[in-house]
Amino acid sequence: MTQSLKVALAQLNPKVGDVAGNLAKVRAARAEAAKQGADLVLTAELVLAGYFPEDLVLKPSFVKRCHEAVEELRADTRDGGPALFVATPWREDGKLYNAIVCLDKGEIVGKRYKVDLPNYGVFDDKRVFTPGPMPGPLVFKGVRIGVPICEDVWTADVVECISETGGEILLVPNASPYEVGKTDVRVQLAVQRVVESGLPLVYLNQVGGQDEVVYDGGSFALGADRSLKAKLASFREQVATIEFRRGADGWECQPGPIAPELSDIESIYQAMMLGLRDYVNKTGFPSVVIGLSGGVDSALTVAVAADALGPARVHTLMMPSPYTSAHSLEDAKACAEAIGIKYDIVSIEPAMAAFREMLLPLFGNRKEDVTEENIQSRARGVTLMAVSNKLGGMVVTTGNKSEMAMGYATLYGDMAGGYNVLKDVYKTTVFELCRWRNAHLPEGAMGPRGKVIPERIITKPPSAELKPNQTDQDSLPPYDVLDKALESYVELDRSREELVAEGFADIVDRVVELVDRAEYKRRQAPPGPRLRTKAFGRDRRTPITNRWRG
Repeated sequence: MTQSLKVALAQLNPKVGDVAGNLAKVRAARAEAAKQGADLVLTAELVLAGYFPEDLVLKPSFVKRCHEAVEELRADTRDGGPALFVATPWREDGKLYNAIVCLDKGEIVGKRYKVDLPNYGVFDDKRVFTPGPMPGPLVFKGVRIGVPICEDVWTADVVECISETGGEILLVPNASPYEVGKTDVRVQLAVQRVVESGLPLVYLNQVGGQDEVVYDGGSFALGADRSLKAKLASFREQVATIEFRRGADGWECQPGPIAPELSDIESIYQAMMLGLRDYVNKTGFPSVVIGLSGGVDSALTVAVAADALGPARVHTLMMPSPYTSAHSLEDAKACAEAIGIKYDIVSIEPAMAAFREMLLPLFGNRKEDVTEENIQSRARGVTLMAVSNKLGGMVVTTGNKSEMAMGYATLYGDMAGGYNVLKDVYKTTVFELCRWRNAHLPEGAMGPRGKVIPERIITKPPSAELKPNQTDQDSLPPYDVLDKALESYVELDRSREELVAEGFADIVDRVVELVDRAEYKRRQAPPGPRLRTKAFGRDRRTPITNRWRG
């Protein structure tokens, strides 16, 4: 009877649609696991396809290629090395499943299908997959192993079925998106399943950025006594082997390495870095182009970009207008030099003059207003896109969540670009992130150590500088008040009456009106990393044509 089982946790960063590349990652993980003496390699959810593949799995050719990859891995296991629990789309009897396939000694020795298909937030599994039947455990080396897939452990039923049919160990493959505080939620959830079943549990999560979603890894193992036995690093690929030993009362997980837990602010910064890095690298851009204004949003954006990609892959443009202050140019230059990135100065005054002359026959003597302000923003957007087209870098925009919520952004101007690092970051958090980055060099960062964002950028009043003596607070409430109201309305769906009761009576009508009215703008905004429970985009789907005012 087997007394020991060594399981390698392959916390990998797959690329959606790159079946050959993902297959290579699984093979490399298996080779590393063999060096570590593992009996079995566990991969994360849909690792061969990449998560989430969305409509790719509706293409028969794509699912066929995933099947072929499973066959290649099956043949690999003839070498006597570790078995594989590999996750993949799987078509059988005309139905498409989210599956885990067990490969050992050149054979498919078992398959299990995801039962509970999530259909909320960023998930729409029910749209493409068929739910599987309630699963019993797979038998490997005489050990009865339950493999509930991701959402299957968020409720009790699937684990209960595994336990009642003789399961001894739970190995859970996941693709669980990052959001602030999610680690605690996962651990508490896993503890519940351990308490109910009495079984040790491994929670394996993938890592990496995919469009708007970031997966943070942080895989872990719990003993049957609910204690944390091992934890992998967050935001990093890793292959680590943990051992289970049979005891008088069943299988127990042996203690392994426990990676340090990140603070909320560090985890946000890491998610921004990883989201940008993977978006740029997986889509094949050589570099990024960013407008550097001397303000706090663009300064934080370029710091994240340099940390994610390296300073040599970041090109910034300062694009002054007649309203740009001397200190903004000084601050932008100081920031670029502190980070060590390329910067150029391109004045937009000629473009402003050209538009003024072009439109004079139509506008006549009408007073200048937001039209001329938006022309400045759009001139900058055209300039950045021209540099992108000519030199190849992707434009990264710099608007924060507070601005996006209130519609304080210009279509085809500062919203023009391929990705927005700050899309899910409120303004108050922008300041907090700047101060944190000045005091810390993030793990894995490619930028310099030390103060990369000049203090004056952080402390001066925020301003778009689109007209004389302009500041954000001329037309917006103080950000510490505004952001709390936005969190209540946007993320918690509080009603107008509830917002009044929370102390926002003075601003509630304006906040509700502007947030709802700006939905059409947000639909045209670039993607950015999802960091909170309800980000603009796939999480929050409000109709554009909509008469409801909360």
